[in-house]
Amino acid sequence: MARMTQRRKIHRFQLDGAGAENPVRYKEDVLAAEEPLEIRIGGTSFAVTMRTPGDDFDLVAGFLVSEGIIREQAELVSLRFCSGEKDGIQTFNVVDAQLRPDVPLPDTKRHVYTSSSCGICGTDSIDAVRKTIHYDVSLDGLRVPVDLLAGLPDRLREAQAVFDRTGGVHAAGLFRMDGSEPELLCLREDVGRHNAVDKVVGWALRQDLLPLTGLVLQVSGRASFELVQKAALAGIPVLSAVSAPSSLAVDLALGTGLTLVGFSRGHSLNVYAGRERVIGSRAGVPEVAASA
Repeated sequence: MARMTQRRKIHRFQLDGAGAENPVRYKEDVLAAEEPLEIRIGGTSFAVTMRTPGDDFDLVAGFLVSEGIIREQAELVSLRFCSGEKDGIQTFNVVDAQLRPDVPLPDTKRHVYTSSSCGICGTDSIDAVRKTIHYDVSLDGLRVPVDLLAGLPDRLREAQAVFDRTGGVHAAGLFRMDGSEPELLCLREDVGRHNAVDKVVGWALRQDLLPLTGLVLQVSGRASFELVQKAALAGIPVLSAVSAPSSLAVDLALGTGLTLVGFSRGHSLNVYAGRERVIGSRAGVPEVAASA
């Protein structure tokens, strides 16, 4: 976790009376690290993203899936850190991906830049996204009890080690729901919510698990268009978020057959698309017709 966090000196002001003798204190705080990562394909620069260091190979693999460049483990030959130094020290901020020779290469001249907040922007339309989707999530027969679904944010929060130290990262968790309790298969944290999702998808690709049929992706923030896109490209049938979705995220979920849940807060949730996958709970919440 060393590279995922950094320490900085701060002045802490205590205004509730508890620090009456010394209302201003000089101390250290632990912050989530944020550094650039250059992604190269076959030695040619393709994208730069701001991310929290750690699980970088997962991030690059998931990014390539999210861009529609690859869809299975066999298409990704290797990942390696390239030389990149600052003050004579290796930064580990450049990763080169070697693809199978028959995989069509993307237009590396566009040199994408993505911040930790917005992800890859500028997709022309939902139709353009749908043309790159290899897995039809509308055919996924997963059914999820509503009480288990509502409990996922707490399960996610319990596993967030970096958030516990910094309070400054998003999380994405992949859950299997076919047992008596949800099973957390993979959790990743990052300053960028889209990076956290890419790290989960990349982990799955490197484990040769795509498509992620019958699974639920729980995220700690809001559900943006990019997150729905990433879930659909990985074959995930259900995306659940703690906060709100955007209007375009709902439109894409409806267009791809993905179930989109927002404002999942433990005792309530909103289903914005794919209502048929959310069923009555074991705790006695009655089944309601999907049109209700």
